[in-house]
Amino acid sequence: MPDLDTSLHLDMLNRFKKRNGLPLRLLRAIKREIFSKDIYGLQWGDPDVAPPLRFIKDRYVLPYVNAKHNAIEIGPGGGRWTRYILGFGKLYVVDYYLELLKELKRNFNMRNIIFIKNNGTDFPGIEEGSIDYLFSFGTFVHLDKHIIEAYLKNMKSIVKPGANIVIQYSDKTKIMAQLNKGFSDNTPDEMRQMVLNAGYKILEEDTTTLWHSSVIRFTI
Repeated sequence: MPDLDTSLHLDMLNRFKKRNGLPLRLLRAIKREIFSKDIYGLQWGDPDVAPPLRFIKDRYVLPYVNAKHNAIEIGPGGGRWTRYILGFGKLYVVDYYLELLKELKRNFNMRNIIFIKNNGTDFPGIEEGSIDYLFSFGTFVHLDKHIIEAYLKNMKSIVKPGANIVIQYSDKTKIMAQLNKGFSDNTPDEMRQMVLNAGYKILEEDTTTLWHSSVIRFTI
């Protein structure tokens, strides 16, 4: 073990300062800007890094990606989750805000992606019975129940029998949702009842993985 007179720690400090000097910090910043894609939405957690989000990705997203199938993502933001479902034959990304669709297109402008601005709860231009998978994360947590009910009604005609529909929603039984003023007033019991009232069959529910919300998977 080094004694108190050793220069070991001072040498380590000097090496640290050299590695983190202004010129090298600027060079690293330039490399990050050139080679990394800064996606809007990652500030709320990266599904490649955060364990709860990684679990959602591995259980509810990746297993359903199929090049022979068609999918919809509602409220894609900058593509935090979109990047995992690019492998579908057709991927419809639906949002009420044109600015967010433009941001997504800046990150993922691929031939199989169809960008759709809706009027709030509809799916313009999507054929009836054509969708195998529908996903939404980070959107329904902010929607009031009457808007959720309208979405559930409108999506029913465009999904195929046996399609997988995965929606994350606000769970006000959890303290983190109660503290978030932007989260809508919803609970698993209420979400479950809305899904059943709309004529769907619930396949799976996850009320424990996420700290402020829950996930439901259902079909027709």
